[in-house]
Amino acid sequence: MSHLITPAGATRAPTGPAPLGVGVPGLAHPLLAPTEWAGLLRCPPGAVHWTVLDVSNGPGTRPDPHCLPAVARLRETGVRVLGRLDVRLGTRPFAELISDAHRYLEWYRTDGFWLANCPADRALLPAVRRLAGALRTLCDGGHLVFGHGTHPHPGYAESADQLVTFAGRWADYRWSQVAEWTADYAPERFCHLVHSVPRTHLDEALRIARWQGAGTVCVTDRGAAAGAGEAEDAWASLPGYWDEIVSRIGPGVSE
Repeated sequence: MSHLITPAGATRAPTGPAPLGVGVPGLAHPLLAPTEWAGLLRCPPGAVHWTVLDVSNGPGTRPDPHCLPAVARLRETGVRVLGRLDVRLGTRPFAELISDAHRYLEWYRTDGFWLANCPADRALLPAVRRLAGALRTLCDGGHLVFGHGTHPHPGYAESADQLVTFAGRWADYRWSQVAEWTADYAPERFCHLVHSVPRTHLDEALRIARWQGAGTVCVTDRGAAAGAGEAEDAWASLPGYWDEIVSRIGPGVSE
C-alpha cells in the first residue's frame, strides 16, 4: 500500500509545510571522519537538530582528545550533541547506563542522550520511563531521542523529546505507513532514518517524511551491511548529497 494512502477510518499524519531538520545518528570517530565533522560546522543555524557522539560503543574509558574539541566546536554552532546509550532492547542494567551517562556529561557536556536499540513494546515502558527520568535529572532536562526504529507503544511519547519511528532501507520506507496515533503530536516529536536512498529519489524521500509528520530526518545514499543491527555503517559518514539535503531543508550550506 502506498504511503500516500490512508486506510479507511484512520487519521492521517500532519502534512503541510512543517520545517525539516537533520539528525545525525552515528558519525565515525572524528579522527576517522574529519571531513564529515567539518561538514556539520558548515551548515546554517537550525539545519542540524542533533548529532550522536559514540566514542567507543559509548563514552569510552577516558576523555578522548580528538572528540573533545570536535564536540566543543559543534556545540558552539548550536547543534545538540547527544551521548549514545545502548539500551539493548531493555536488557542492559540501569546502573551501567547511568554510569555511561555520567561520563558523557562530565567529559563532553552532552546536551542529552540517544537511546540506541530502545524497546518499543508496552511491557518495557516502565523501565524506559525510569531511565528517562533519571537522565533528565542528570542533564537538567536534556534532549532525549529514543531509537526504536519502528512505531512504539504510544506511551513512549510521554518520556522522549523525539521517537525514531522508522529506521531502515529506502525500499521499505517508500511504502511505509505512519501509525494513526502519531497525528496527535507535532512533527518535531518524530525522526526518520532512511539509508540506501538514490540521489534521484532524495526529493521523494523528503516528501514522504513531511507527509508522515516527521520533523527530523537522516537520508543517505550509504548502504548497510547485511545483518547490521542498527545499520551503523550507513550513518558513519555523511551522504554523498549532503549539501543537497541541507539546501532543501534550509537556506543552504555556507561557504
